[in-house]
Amino acid sequence: MMQNLSAVLNAAKTLEVVERPVPVPDPHEVLVEVRAVGICGSDVHYYEHGRIGPYVVEQPMVVGHEAAGVVVAVGADVADHRVGERVALEPGVPCRRCAQCLAGRYNLCPDVRFFATPPVDGAICQLVAIDAGFAHPVPEALTDEQAAMAEPVSVGIWAAQKAHVGPGDRVLVTGAGPVGLFAAQVARAFGGIEVTISDPSEFRLSVAEDLGLVAHRPGQPFDGEFDVVIECSGAQAAVSAGMSALARAGRLVLVGMGADSVSIDVPLLQGREITLTGTFRYANTYPLALSLIASGAVRVDGVVTHRFDIAHTEDALTVARRDPKALKAVVTPYAAGGGAR
Repeated sequence: MMQNLSAVLNAAKTLEVVERPVPVPDPHEVLVEVRAVGICGSDVHYYEHGRIGPYVVEQPMVVGHEAAGVVVAVGADVADHRVGERVALEPGVPCRRCAQCLAGRYNLCPDVRFFATPPVDGAICQLVAIDAGFAHPVPEALTDEQAAMAEPVSVGIWAAQKAHVGPGDRVLVTGAGPVGLFAAQVARAFGGIEVTISDPSEFRLSVAEDLGLVAHRPGQPFDGEFDVVIECSGAQAAVSAGMSALARAGRLVLVGMGADSVSIDVPLLQGREITLTGTFRYANTYPLALSLIASGAVRVDGVVTHRFDIAHTEDALTVARRDPKALKAVVTPYAAGGGAR
């Protein structure tokens, strides 16, 4: 008989692993045995504070949204051959009827149901149901862990697309956390040259160098100007430094979520005709993300630093407090045996 152990957040800093009912897939859904789930900064924020902006944990919620696994059952309208298929789960299922969806911007759908965004349950559980169209087939060469990283890699793809990164562009990424490290590799895959990444952490910069990126250390001058800045830290200092490093007609994309507001040098913005935009999740990126990972153009293994079974989900959410060399933690709900490593 199937069981469904699930990591449930009841309130800030109150998480338990409990058995929940096995989901019954709707006609258009698949039931997925979850093999790997990455921990995102938003998961940590919900754990620490019980809310992000207007989204408040008011009832028990399964955490996690960076997931991959294996289809074990299908709804009535889904082809039987999908059973046994390895899939990466795109966590936001839009309505597909509103003006934003019909314009192709389904990431902006006001009625999207996104894993682990209150009141929607997430994916750190042994079994989850999801719309079949958002369970993307995984290339055979990828591990479950690598496939789960299609979600943060998609954030990097969307940022590079919003910045219109193309061949020959000089690109600066500020912030060498997982999203920054993935965004920088995506920018390189899109044709960016001498992709530079900045961060105050020497450890993170060493990881960036291992990935073939140019590391910019605090106090160093920038070597020339950049066509694109992808800001992944959310820090005022990084926004200001990145904007100052832009060439005329440069493009600045804000990805990182730190302070609720930052100040912008308006004369600089106007005088150089800088294009400034934000990003919100992604749309139509998963097949490309999986392809980039499978080809080796985006390496994810060096970014995943810690692994835990479902019983140790709370440790996964708090590992960054204890280990300054923590980047990306992964929970394996169906891992046999135990503990964290």
